[in-house]
Amino acid sequence: MLIRLPKSGRSLVVRGFFRGGPQHPDGPFTTEDPCLASVAAMPGDLPGLRASHEDRDRVVDTLRTAGGDGRLTAEELDARVERALSARTQGELAALVADLSAATATKDVLVVKQTGGKWTRAGRWTVPNRIEVRTKLCRVTFDFTDAVITSRTVRIDTDMQHGKLVIVGAPGIVIDADGLNLVFSKTRLRSDSAAAGPGLRIELTGTLKHAKVVERRP
Repeated sequence: MLIRLPKSGRSLVVRGFFRGGPQHPDGPFTTEDPCLASVAAMPGDLPGLRASHEDRDRVVDTLRTAGGDGRLTAEELDARVERALSARTQGELAALVADLSAATATKDVLVVKQTGGKWTRAGRWTVPNRIEVRTKLCRVTFDFTDAVITSRTVRIDTDMQHGKLVIVGAPGIVIDADGLNLVFSKTRLRSDSAAAGPGLRIELTGTLKHAKVVERRP
């Protein structure tokens, strides 16, 4: 969409749909949650516009985050996800997240910074898009068994010295360790971790020094 600013004569390109943000003369609309804004504003704009696969995936991600935060019950989450996957229009998708606030947005980064001991994240936790591991002499465990997955790809950026990174996941999770710099270190991943069509892809980057990465199944 192209908007002409009559006073300055300049043009402003606005991509997607925005809600609730002020319009600035020198910049685009703003919103606290672009993910929600791109779907929640549609009933009043173009509710009959056909939804794409990307639109459906974005709404499903938002719903799963809301479920992980306790804003939706398990039954509500399952019902809404099913409706989102079969939705044909933008209006149908927008209705599924209309009662969810911007607080449901996934935190961008989870930072693990520790020297010595153990650090574990397990149970029903919401997985961010990126995780940073900055540890020394520490064992770090990420258990994805009951985690709320909000994105198909999660990047774990490591700076680990003399430690171990344990990843617990079910079949359908792919771990890509090609981006790791191994210094007197090693990885122990399952042979079926390269399955096609993964439900979650974990990309490991950064540096391991005198450390290891181990994949386990529950």
